[in-house]
Amino acid sequence: MEYSKLEVWIEARKLVNLLYDSSKLFPKEELFGLTNQMRRVAISIPSNIAEGCGRQTSKDTIHFLHISRGSLYELETQYYLALDQKYIDESTFNIVLAQIQTCKKLLNGFINYYKKLM
Repeated sequence: MEYSKLEVWIEARKLVNLLYDSSKLFPKEELFGLTNQMRRVAISIPSNIAEGCGRQTSKDTIHFLHISRGSLYELETQYYLALDQKYIDESTFNIVLAQIQTCKKLLNGFINYYKKLM
């Protein structure tokens, strides 16, 4: 399966780009704190989807998809914290949250697809 054509992977890339755009506004003292953590977790989402697609068994693929899903929840929490600290405004938060929800739905559907193959 060519991961780069998957809607879930494409939407996860869009999420990474939203994160990079919004985190540019974070305070400089957060560069090695919340900013770095959010960037790392966001990058792991499409990366784990791609890695899962490269695995030989459905069980292995599902494992990496679950890691990606966990990272989505982690990133969502970090966005709530960024909002709490007023690093982002409500409008930016809502745009990103909507993209996170899109990714969650697509990823859950992809996981269910692979579970049926087992």
